[in-house]
Amino acid sequence: LSTRENICHPSKIGNRRMHDLTGFQRDILYVIAGLEEPHGLAVKAELDDYYEQEINHGRLYPNLDDLVGKGLLEKGELDKRTNVYTVTQRGVREIEARREWESQYLEDVNAPTTS
Repeated sequence: LSTRENICHPSKIGNRRMHDLTGFQRDILYVIAGLEEPHGLAVKAELDDYYEQEINHGRLYPNLDDLVGKGLLEKGELDKRTNVYTVTQRGVREIEARREWESQYLEDVNAPTTS
């Protein structure tokens, strides 16, 4: 990749996969990164609030599994009925790269305009 492509597409550096995610999957990743104990129902509740509608299990859990499969989340057991999810180091790097990429376009959004 050229330098310009690296700047515009940091998710392509080092075989990262953030660019492969849907917006919904990115939202899941961000929610899990911000929750103290991110189990499936807690993630669902946060997404229900954000989207202002109920997210059904058939949408949430396959996307969680995809994120685990991409190496961005780890899945463990909280108890026999409850899975807990944590963001992997790779996932953290992806979030950081995404935020850096976004900030180059959004840093001036709140700056006052001059007439």
